[in-house]
Amino acid sequence: MPRSCIDHIVITAPSLAEGAAYVEHVLGVAPQPGGEHPRMGTHNLLLKLGDDVYLEVIAINPKALPPDRPRWFQLDSVAGQPARLATWVARTDNIYDACAASPLPLGHIEVMTRGQLQWMISIPAEGGLVMQGIAPALIQWETDKHPASGLPDSGCSLVHMEAFHSDAQAGRDLLEKIGFEGQLDVLRADSGTPAHLVAHIQTPSGLRQLSGVTAP
Repeated sequence: MPRSCIDHIVITAPSLAEGAAYVEHVLGVAPQPGGEHPRMGTHNLLLKLGDDVYLEVIAINPKALPPDRPRWFQLDSVAGQPARLATWVARTDNIYDACAASPLPLGHIEVMTRGQLQWMISIPAEGGLVMQGIAPALIQWETDKHPASGLPDSGCSLVHMEAFHSDAQAGRDLLEKIGFEGQLDVLRADSGTPAHLVAHIQTPSGLRQLSGVTAP
């Protein structure tokens, strides 16, 4: 059976500047420069949340050529929307077995790069978010060290996550099948409340929350 755990959480934004401003407003800490994803026409900022976990702010790179396919993390649809905690990525020890075990299709397994980093990740063909972002993308790093190990200490740490969905049991079943172990609870969303994530993060200023629900 595959095993998986939280690798990173994903903030989508119309631009990196807007994503960085959102993170700094909520957490009081600014994310650091990341890099570019040539195949997807995106770029990112990063914030260390532990020895092997981090926060990623990701946006369309206006200087990159458009990809010949939909961008990942539903980024083709974020124009005009505020930055938010859109989804998360689970690290697995066998991405092929984990994708096969998932009761919901998580997408094609593709090789991606950012600078010297290389990894395999599951990406739906249409670039969408499985279970509106409650189900994770799966990742398997092909590097000796986890990327978080090279990030400066932010004074922040991921304490716990909650995933809210109208079909919470389907989310729990998926996590069980991919062998998930970690601090994440899948809960039933209240009637009329969209599926969303909440990340509880300890910061130098105390406990803060990043949410997938944007303010009206």
